[in-house]
Amino acid sequence: MRISIAIVEDEKNYNNALKKVINYQDDMKVAAQFFDGNDALKNLPDISPDVVMMDIQLQDMLGIEIIEKLRKKMPETQFIMCTSFEDDEKIFNSLKAGAMGYLIKGESMDKILSSIRDVYNGGAPMSLSIARKVLSHFEKKLPETKDFDDLTEREKEILELLSKGLLYKEIADQKFISIDTVKKHVGNIYRKLHVSNKVEAINKFNNFKN
Repeated sequence: MRISIAIVEDEKNYNNALKKVINYQDDMKVAAQFFDGNDALKNLPDISPDVVMMDIQLQDMLGIEIIEKLRKKMPETQFIMCTSFEDDEKIFNSLKAGAMGYLIKGESMDKILSSIRDVYNGGAPMSLSIARKVLSHFEKKLPETKDFDDLTEREKEILELLSKGLLYKEIADQKFISIDTVKKHVGNIYRKLHVSNKVEAINKFNNFKN
């Protein structure tokens, strides 16, 4: 079964280049292309792709707004920001909105393809410069011990496995539970730790351990 991908990008040449490279892969296909935000906002829920490659600065709106409006309607879809912006505000607003990846447009196509596979399997791919900004941001924040007291033993086990880089399927196999159960536990972890994605949860966990 191939990974279905939608591309939301108003730069037509880049949009078409992504489509061409993605469709050349045996394990993925482009389900839709959008060249403006309103079109994407209107049609993405019906398509419900596995992964959306989302530009931040579209001509008619911010990609962040689209994610904020669609996240609850498309809980199984993973969003990767693919943009030329590296400023802190856009990075963190994207992650808070629910993006699971953040790539700079200068990345190689190999990196973009591996990031699509990574996010589909429960990863949180980022360009190196972005990952450093995120890590440095969370290193400055001290976690609240109380948040961790609210986690069940199973949730703590899953969080520890996430921090070791295991994917949802690997955690499910190791704990003899379904991937859906893993996702449910991860959702509870996010809620109890007051975070919105895996990167924030892992950083909070690592700070707590240290």
